[in-house]
Order: sequence, then C-alpha cells, then structure tokens
Amino acid sequence: MTSGGRTGSKRTKDGAGNPSRVQAGVVGMGLMGTSIVACLLGAGHRVAAIEKGAARRRTAPQRLLHLLQDASARGLIAGAPSALMDRFTVSADFHALHGAAIVVESTVEDAATKRQVLAAIEAAVSRRTLIGSNTSAIPVTELQRGAAHPERILGLHWAEPAHITRFMEVICGRGTSPSSAQRAMRLARQWGKEPSLVRKDIRGFISNRMMYALLREAFYLVERGFATVADVDRSLRNDLGYWITFAGPFRFMDLTGIPAYAAVMKDLLPELSCATQVPRLMRKVVKSGARGVSNAKGFYRYTPAQARQWEERFVKFSHEIRELAGRYPEGSRTGEFRRRGARVSA
Repeated sequence: MTSGGRTGSKRTKDGAGNPSRVQAGVVGMGLMGTSIVACLLGAGHRVAAIEKGAARRRTAPQRLLHLLQDASARGLIAGAPSALMDRFTVSADFHALHGAAIVVESTVEDAATKRQVLAAIEAAVSRRTLIGSNTSAIPVTELQRGAAHPERILGLHWAEPAHITRFMEVICGRGTSPSSAQRAMRLARQWGKEPSLVRKDIRGFISNRMMYALLREAFYLVERGFATVADVDRSLRNDLGYWITFAGPFRFMDLTGIPAYAAVMKDLLPELSCATQVPRLMRKVVKSGARGVSNAKGFYRYTPAQARQWEERFVKFSHEIRELAGRYPEGSRTGEFRRRGARVSA
C-alpha cells in the first residue's frame, strides 16, 4: 500500500491519476469490505462506503481505524490514521457514491444479489465511473447481465487482508471494454498491488481455479486414507509454501528443470482426482456448523484462545511475508513468457 503522495500529482481524465484527488466508493463493510476501504484510504483516496446493516455501520469506523493503526505501525501507510479517517464516510444511501470515479462492490458471493447492488450503483454514479465487483469465482459476464453500461463493469478479485496483500486479479467480462480494464490495472498498481489481468472470463479466474484443484486433491488424499489433514498441511507448507511466494509454477519449472515435470505428468496426471462433487469431508464439517477460527471450530480443534492466537499469527505473517516478497520483485520484465506474437504486458 502506498500513500497518495507517492503516486504523482497529475490527475488523468480516466480517474487513475493522483488518488488523493479521486473519490472511491465501497459497497459492503464486512470483513473484506473494511480491509478494501483501508487499502483505498492508505493509497490516498477519499472513500464513501455504503452499508445497509445498522450494526455494521456503527462499528465500521472503529474496525477501520484498527486496521489503519496497525498498517501505520508497520510502515505500510504514510498518513496518520486519524487524518485518513477524516476522508471516510459511511451511510446506507447509495447517493453518497455520486462523485466516485471507482466503486468496489463487496457483498455476498451470490450473483443475483450482486446484480441488484450493481444496478443500485449504476443508478447513483456517472457513466464514466468504473465499477468493480469483488468476487471469488462468479463469471463477470453473468454480473454484467442487465447492466446499463456493462463496458465499465469488471471483476476485482482481492485477497484478505486486502490492505496488506499484493494480490489482485482484474477480470474482463464479455462486455468489459479494454480501456476499463487498463484503468483498473493502473489503479491497482497505485493501491500497492501486483495485478494480473484475466483477459477472458472464466469461473474462478486464475488463483482460485488453481487453489480448488489443489483442494480437491487434498480431500481425495485424506478421504481415502493416504494422509491425515495435518500430514497434507505439513507437506504443502514445507514444499509449495517454501517457494510459491518467490515464483509461480511456470517460473519454478524454469528454475528447477522443465523435462522432469513432463516425465512426471505422463504417469501422474491420469491418477489425479477429477471428482465433481463437494467432498464428503467438506460436507460433514460444514454440516457440523464449523466456520474455522471465527467460531473456533474447523478441520482442527481450537479453544477460543487458540483460535484468536491463530488469527493474530495470520495477520502478523501476512505483514512479514509481504515484506519478504518485496525484497524479490516480480520478474516479469526479466524473462517474459516466450510465444510468437504474444503480448503479455498489461
């Protein structure tokens, strides 16, 4: 995350200039919506948030200030948290979004609900306003259905905590204009992200398609008795977790020798799980009421104190891994994907 003062003083006509001169909007002040607001404030934007729930509106300033204070203590933002809070408003009225150049929808992961929210946003903002839906898997083309101006609607896939992580995917729906995608990419970089552009709409985008393929195989190994939950976690943490922050899968194959992977694929790929149903273990855990550390009940057993400790450790780790990864910048300019006629720059 960078302060507005580090992003240049000139405001461009597309709303991707100096963030301190650009109003942003966020709809939904849940866990991720709050951290998205923290990211935007830290980047220099004025932010108008919309939250229909009265209880969430009341607690939003306190929750947001806590995130900003933590980010400030760790050197992620330059402005004083109290001063940044002066640039934040929250209400239930979508008309508060009137002056926004960019609005991020961050409501429940349900296509019908998101379309209703997007319609309310469109009714409140100008035709030039860029609208991003924070979705983990819903095809953006589905969200553009019935929109007045689908060309300015795209997916913005954030990772929690949104004000700390470098991750962002900008997803083009069938109706998204190239200029809208480029505006979003420029803004994402100003927010301290290293964005990836998903050029063709596909459910789950990049990271979630990869992750859920991994999760499917993890459940397969546990359910069939090849390993325990802890065994799977341990192996992945100490192998994949060792290198994945430094390099993605294609770079890692470059670093460790490509031919061996082709040899392994020949025999291993036919034996990987291709199940299409939600795993039995997952259904059982969800039916038990488990939500993870948020209610101290998940794949592992937790006391309330242990659950809080894991939450705190995760936040601490997120800060430290961001700092570590920052020492090894993205290598896209020192070894681009080679393909005849390919253009990979955003």
